[in-house]
Amino acid sequence: MFDPSSVVVGLEIGTSKICAVVADVTVEGTFRVLGLGQAESRGVRKGEIVNSAELPELLRHALKEAEEMADVEVRSVWLGVTGGHIHGTYNKGFHPIASDDREITEDDVEDVLRMAKALNLPAHNHPIHLIRQHFGIDGEVTENPVGMYGNRLEADVLVLHGNFNRLQGAIRAVKSLNIEVEDIAFNGLASQLAVLTSEQKELGTLLLDLGAGTTEYVVTEDGIVHHAGVLTVGGDHVSQDLVTGLRIPLGLAEQLKVEYGSASPDDHLPGETLELPSGNGLAARSINREHFHRILHARLEETLQIIEQKLAEAGMLGRLQGGVVLTGGCSQTVGLVQLAKDVFQLPVQIGEIHCVAGMNEAVNQPEFATPIGLAKYGSFRVQRQLASGGRFNVRRALSQLFGR
Repeated sequence: MFDPSSVVVGLEIGTSKICAVVADVTVEGTFRVLGLGQAESRGVRKGEIVNSAELPELLRHALKEAEEMADVEVRSVWLGVTGGHIHGTYNKGFHPIASDDREITEDDVEDVLRMAKALNLPAHNHPIHLIRQHFGIDGEVTENPVGMYGNRLEADVLVLHGNFNRLQGAIRAVKSLNIEVEDIAFNGLASQLAVLTSEQKELGTLLLDLGAGTTEYVVTEDGIVHHAGVLTVGGDHVSQDLVTGLRIPLGLAEQLKVEYGSASPDDHLPGETLELPSGNGLAARSINREHFHRILHARLEETLQIIEQKLAEAGMLGRLQGGVVLTGGCSQTVGLVQLAKDVFQLPVQIGEIHCVAGMNEAVNQPEFATPIGLAKYGSFRVQRQLASGGRFNVRRALSQLFGR
């Protein structure tokens, strides 16, 4: 049995699916998935809610399914967010050490981080994560300044932020079910919590989460998240390209993509065709398999190339000694690993969810990385509550997830 007070729920409202994961965590840190619920997503485009009319009922279905499997009542969730409005901005904070002996305390650290967070964000934007990069004491870099001595403390941080009103859409949809939102977390950071190993985080690794409406990317090195962003392109765009290029209905495009899709234009026999059934007013016909694959290849290659260019501009490509890890529903596309190797000129692999004890193999799938990571994100709070038996600073505890 498990303690109901140790239960955490991760909720992803994706472009193609809604997924809720119920998990529990012990004081020793054992993290277990107890239940999983899904529902088809509607009214969500490129990771953002554009029509909330049907969303509450779909959320209720996914949460109820997860509740029944876990045999718990869901009262609150850790909610994932994404979208093209989410960006990362670097900033620096400064704080003079006022004590007589100039010893740096935890309060000094909190003050300098607060200063670093107070940057000029775009109008109506809200900080989602404050991720420590490193500290400095009188110009000398240090990892942990507490207990050291100096005149001025500095902090370099990465602030992930998004449009306040667009973030509120998902929060309000959840609260309409009388379910509380404990906090929000960027989907890309949640996925890296579920997928990347400690070694990969130290070496320098790019996580790519390829979903239906978005592709999130996160660079982690020395255990710290140094770069993150969102590209509003995903598997749905591949399907739309097939609709246009092959002149077929969207449903058939989705089916062909899943059953026969490949990111390699050469993954076929010369002259090979695919037979399309009649229906929806269309006569039966055949399509050239090479043409079909080239459509997929072109869109996926362009997506990877855009991200590669963004990372090159940010000076991140030389820091990826751990290579590239793919996750998300589109990551299982045949030939995608080789395509990513060609684009990034780095080792590439499909990520495995590693943070869950006794997990059913059916749950260990790339498309569940984000909701499992969201539950993992929330579990750090529960773990510290169980260990301390009392109150603690939530923001301070969670800051340890993505940076020292």
